[in-house]
Amino acid sequence: MKAADKDGLQQSSAMARLRDKLRRLYHGRTPAAFRFQLVAVIIDLAIIAFFIATPVLQDKPSFLWLDYSVAALVAADMIARLLASNDMLRLIRQPTSWVDIFILLTLLMPTAFANLAFLRILRLWSLSRSGSLWRHFEMRGLKPWREASQAVINLLTFLFVVTGFVYTFFFRTQAGLEGYIDALYFTVATVTTTGFGDIVLPGIAGKLTAIATMIIGISLFVKLAQAIFRPTKVFFPCPQCGLQRHEPDAVHCKACGHLLNIPDEGN
Repeated sequence: MKAADKDGLQQSSAMARLRDKLRRLYHGRTPAAFRFQLVAVIIDLAIIAFFIATPVLQDKPSFLWLDYSVAALVAADMIARLLASNDMLRLIRQPTSWVDIFILLTLLMPTAFANLAFLRILRLWSLSRSGSLWRHFEMRGLKPWREASQAVINLLTFLFVVTGFVYTFFFRTQAGLEGYIDALYFTVATVTTTGFGDIVLPGIAGKLTAIATMIIGISLFVKLAQAIFRPTKVFFPCPQCGLQRHEPDAVHCKACGHLLNIPDEGN
């Protein structure tokens, strides 16, 4: 065998081992995998905190270094998840991957995407779609709270996205913390329809922003209330149609009638 062929085989074998190791870390259920997934979630939360604090930090001399460091972390995570996936094309087609790609672009080109940087908080929504986050819920017996937790995350994501939008387009002249707090105050008052009236957005664009915020915010509150107060359902993907939510004592899938074998966690 030629030396070039041997090198090619060694590189292929090394890549296969790397992908297998990443697959075990990202999708495994061993103690080492859970520790890795927990660290990944903590890093994600730290990145999201940086995104929320960006309006306050963006005038600091060290901001670009922080920005590019976060870009390196996001890029590394994206590459690792691609390598750990059994179907890279399917993963790339998922909305969460599009969100991550967009976030990476805003981090690599912060000046060009300055007016869209508020959408970085969508990383929180991506995290809520991560299986590793909910595995820790299952480990601690919090599985019934998964749907309510997702509703809370959706509401928080919406609040911070709207806050960033309002700050970017209406309160940018009030640099730093004061302008961001005013934007957050307006968003919370509008979503809860309290309408204090001491902070309002000017012009037609401001009124339309307030209307859209109230309509979407109310719907998210309704979903949160439904998730908290309606009867608890179990998460078990139907092998036939993929429906995930079922009654705890369901024998057949209500969507397609397929016979289910839901594990009884009480025994």
